[in-house]
Amino acid sequence: MPHALQAEFATVLRDPALPLPTSVISHTSRTPQKRFAVYRNNVMVGLIGALESRFPATRRIVGDEFFAAAARVFASTQPPRSPLMMTYGDEFPDFLASFEPAAEIAYLADVAGLEAARTRAYHAADAAPLEPAAFSQIDADRLADLCIVLHPSVEIIRSQFPIVVIWAMNAGDMELGPVADWRGDDALVARPALDVEVRRLPPGAAAFLQSLSADAPLGTAAESAAASDPAFDLAVNLAALFSAGLAISATHRP
Repeated sequence: MPHALQAEFATVLRDPALPLPTSVISHTSRTPQKRFAVYRNNVMVGLIGALESRFPATRRIVGDEFFAAAARVFASTQPPRSPLMMTYGDEFPDFLASFEPAAEIAYLADVAGLEAARTRAYHAADAAPLEPAAFSQIDADRLADLCIVLHPSVEIIRSQFPIVVIWAMNAGDMELGPVADWRGDDALVARPALDVEVRRLPPGAAAFLQSLSADAPLGTAAESAAASDPAFDLAVNLAALFSAGLAISATHRP
């Protein structure tokens, strides 16, 4: 199918107000518009279903009807860019952040962002975590120059809302109830083994992990973390880093 025809077909497929592409004909019916409308509806139902599968907690927060309506608007403007539907919806959290009907649910986009990160973590490359014993063999005098490579599945979601608890309640991991502490969360999403894990990070840990991800040496990462939160504890965070299987290699910068 020529590129121009593909583009026209895809545009009309997402907008029922547009006329049928002139190149679309039917040899078995005099009303190809109806057959095209059925195809258009099936495509939209499939895209909405993909979003419902990827964002179940977000859907539970707003309800089935609201979610389907939002997903329909999103799908009509954001078609898939890959045949791998597991990646569809990466832009959905940003869409929700600017979706006016959802403006009253200020935390919704961040919860959706956490769910999108969980999917990416699930499909991230496998990597063997570094054993904690390996860290004990590192020269203590050169710790500041140590470069730690994090597991490919690691993502940090920062929010001014308690998204870890909100997500857990709506994902079925916790019983629904009032959220007592409405302070923001720095959420860690990772899959060091078989299962995707979601954790609330301690003070300064998000800045610490983000610095390490940017290839900063340990000393620089610790300074960034302490600057972001004076309560940052390097020893606690290093212990958590290795015990959780988040590090896959540690080498000194030449």
